[in-house]
Amino acid sequence: MYRRVVLKLSGQALAGGEGYGIDPEALSYIAGELCSVRDLGVEVGVVMGGGNILRGSALSRLGMDRVTSDHMGMLATLLNALALQDALERTGMEAVVQSALPTGGMAEQFHRGRAVQYLREGKVVVFAGGTGNPFFTTDTAAALRAAEIGAEAVFKGTYLADGVYDKDPVQHPDARRFDRLTYREVLQRGLEVMDWTAISFCMEQGLPIVVFRIDTAGNFRRAALGEAVGTLICL
Repeated sequence: MYRRVVLKLSGQALAGGEGYGIDPEALSYIAGELCSVRDLGVEVGVVMGGGNILRGSALSRLGMDRVTSDHMGMLATLLNALALQDALERTGMEAVVQSALPTGGMAEQFHRGRAVQYLREGKVVVFAGGTGNPFFTTDTAAALRAAEIGAEAVFKGTYLADGVYDKDPVQHPDARRFDRLTYREVLQRGLEVMDWTAISFCMEQGLPIVVFRIDTAGNFRRAALGEAVGTLICL
């Protein structure tokens, strides 16, 4: 069983079947999955994406200044983080939001020492604002935060995909799922798991990545227990 992990969640995990915004049922479900893992004694940090509200990269492709669009995307992650904090606290689980961006009291500024202390106290720490810098994705933020707080692995909870495939399983029924990959295999094959900066950083730090389907109940708990769920990326 893992002792401390960082879970990367896309904004879509909170949108449910709607695909946009925050669905109360999806939010409650995610909170329950997190609580089931925390109840095992695993310390859990969460890095939130914001694509259910706004994708900065999409705006930049339409002509918006990239720095501006990325800052807007970081703010979207804060909205999701605050919603998740509220859902966790309504289940009785203590949660803290730490943001890479100053938020004027809505959330704490990211502080490594305090984050580690909160985890040791049994609180879930939700990281918002990405890395705080434009041009970097929340995948990279998850890898960075995992290294900073001494997590043993990065868990990427995907929506609808139960691991890493050699090609899009939706468009290609013959797509093959990998049970295990090395970081180099992911980079050489150009597999769309996490962005290449995140994969390279995890390889450098020796941080395993577990890619699994978050919308299957109990998957996160099983993965946290070390069971073979989804795809493991390691050395």
